[in-house]
Amino acid sequence: MPSTMSTTSSEPGDIGLAEIPFTSGQPGKVRPVLVLWTEGEDCVVCSITAARPRGPRDLELKDWADEGLLRPSTCRLGRLHTMEQGLLVRRIGQLSAADADRIARVWRERMRPAWVTG
Repeated sequence: MPSTMSTTSSEPGDIGLAEIPFTSGQPGKVRPVLVLWTEGEDCVVCSITAARPRGPRDLELKDWADEGLLRPSTCRLGRLHTMEQGLLVRRIGQLSAADADRIARVWRERMRPAWVTG
């Protein structure tokens, strides 16, 4: 069984593996995630997928191989999950500075409650 990440080792920008449930509520499978921020024992992550971008909150990772991913990947900022840091199965890499800048820009431009305009 893979080792789990300790609660002190998970940091924003880490790319790790976590069990993500399906949207139907059925048990999910282990998938790559990006740690966006930590809050005590919890963290907020977004899903990473091998699927192509399909919306304005999806961003292709340019440095996917250097970040520990096995194939070209898309970060889905619209697929957020809150979980205990101990549920992260293992760390596989770190987001590159260039991809981090691009994600931060998309976050500033696209991530806000639907009732907020402008």
